[in-house]
Amino acid sequence: MVTNVFFATTILFMAIGILLLQECNFLIPYRTLLVERYGRIIAIFAAALFFNLYALMYLFVRKLLLKETGKKLAHVEKQLRSGESISEELTRRLED
Repeated sequence: MVTNVFFATTILFMAIGILLLQECNFLIPYRTLLVERYGRIIAIFAAALFFNLYALMYLFVRKLLLKETGKKLAHVEKQLRSGESISEELTRRLED
């Protein structure tokens, strides 16, 4: 799950970066000045943005894909302990 979220965050971050590059093309003549003076601040902001996007995507995926996981696992454990509708091998492994 973590790698999928990281991949999705990277794609979203790159899309935002490309959009910004297209919208801010009037700053091309000042590129050297901006990188020299504000490059470090821009990099810190970009890292913070990436971290926040990652956290948001992780939260979204957890809420969307792991809905009611605890209840499902409790149901499977109950079936394993009672031995009904789950294979006998899994029940034996639980008892060991």
